[in-house]
Amino acid sequence: MAASRLILSNLEWNGGDKLATVTWRRLITSGASPRYAVERPRVKAADASHKESSLKRSILGLKSPTATATTVLQNWIDSGHKVDNSELRLISNTLLKSRRYNQALEILTWKETQKGLRMSAADHVSKMELLIKVGDLAAAEQHFKLLPTSALRRGAGFHLLHGYVQERNTEKAEAFMSKLTGLGLTLSPYPFTEMMKLYMATSKYEKVPLVIEQMTRNKIPKNALSYNLWMDACARSSGVAEAEAVYTEMVREENVKVGWSTLSTLADIYIKAGLVEKAVVALKTAETKLSDSKRLGYSFLMTQYASLNRKVEVLRLWEASKAVGEKITCANYMCVLSCLVKLGDLCQAERVFMEWESNCKNYDIRVSNVLLGAYMRIGWVDKAESLHLRSLEKGGRPNYKTWEILMEGWLRSNNMVKAIDAMKKGFAMLKDCHWRPSQHVLVAFAEYFEKHGNLEDANKFIADIHRAGLASSPIYKSLLRIRLSAKKPAHDIIEMMDKDKIEMYDEISTLVRAFDK
Repeated sequence: MAASRLILSNLEWNGGDKLATVTWRRLITSGASPRYAVERPRVKAADASHKESSLKRSILGLKSPTATATTVLQNWIDSGHKVDNSELRLISNTLLKSRRYNQALEILTWKETQKGLRMSAADHVSKMELLIKVGDLAAAEQHFKLLPTSALRRGAGFHLLHGYVQERNTEKAEAFMSKLTGLGLTLSPYPFTEMMKLYMATSKYEKVPLVIEQMTRNKIPKNALSYNLWMDACARSSGVAEAEAVYTEMVREENVKVGWSTLSTLADIYIKAGLVEKAVVALKTAETKLSDSKRLGYSFLMTQYASLNRKVEVLRLWEASKAVGEKITCANYMCVLSCLVKLGDLCQAERVFMEWESNCKNYDIRVSNVLLGAYMRIGWVDKAESLHLRSLEKGGRPNYKTWEILMEGWLRSNNMVKAIDAMKKGFAMLKDCHWRPSQHVLVAFAEYFEKHGNLEDANKFIADIHRAGLASSPIYKSLLRIRLSAKKPAHDIIEMMDKDKIEMYDEISTLVRAFDK
């Protein structure tokens, strides 16, 4: 161990990316500090608990997830209070569990600037995880380079590798994996399974068995996830027989337990290959592996049975899942509703929905959206509108998906007044979500505005979709024709077209020249 630490301490971390990438590929192919906060002296337990809960309550009570926790902390210090490591760690972990990543990161970043507080190994690992979760990969890379010990790098390295995998950056992931291997930090299966996930996500299925070979050479134990990814990759690159051979090897491996996830993976392979009978056998076997305390596996198997048009099995598993000790979540209801909608049994879906609605304490609009979408897709507009109004009465807060469903449903039924209203409400949420309306929907609105000469709404429409990067040639053509018909200038439209790099081909050029006449 001493020799290992000596070697690690003398290894340079910076540089060598190209060499590292080549090394990994060769391996897999060859088989200003603000006010100081200081540690509090010991106080009475009740008093400490009161202060802690007060600071924690103030930070957790911030209404917006984007509100700054640093301001609350600094105000707390300025008011004469003190904080300690355990208090900040508790608050940061609570925020992390609540997915309030920016605020959790602010606390750790603030803590680093305080001379009286010390960042523990767990804090450094948490900061790395949070930097990845907020999408600041460059800051995560810099933080990793500054970690002083191999122990810290071992704990934080997985999160940085995970960040590269999330970005599907194969080059950086391979280079970083090589560095981890060179430093002796790849002692568990997890970095290797991350690389396999990356190769699956980038359709480089042939590289997954090479990672398995590398694990075998380095005597890294394979876990269930390793086998699942390997099996899936073999099915995609070589066929079902190769996947079955991997499964057989896993069954023979004494140190790996074959659980429901592996059998679900095998069933999915059979489903894609059209081997229905084998898929059903795999799913039935998977049922025997389901947990009595966790409901996750039930949802996966129900979804697969639905894809095989096996409604009886879906309903049987749904009822069986209710005996599991965990609370039935909104996600569980969304799963079974989606299965029933896919199977075309809206009557049963409505019964399940009413069951959820009668038991829910906080109305989660995502659950009603499943049924709302089903109604609109088959043209039951009245039922969809009735459900929407009821969800509002019960405290549901429409999200972008709600407005998308209503917008497209009203558009199909030619109720353009309601469709435009839903569009406006949906567009108001564009900056806070990843939703982007389809081009055919946007073109339909542009053509409607053109047909009815609705210049005011058209101007607002083009401004919104330009800001969102959604404008296209057909939409701009409609807007140019509206301006031309209304005898209004189009300087702003032409400027937006230039920023959006719209090609001035014949029809658009003709329209633009018409404004000079």
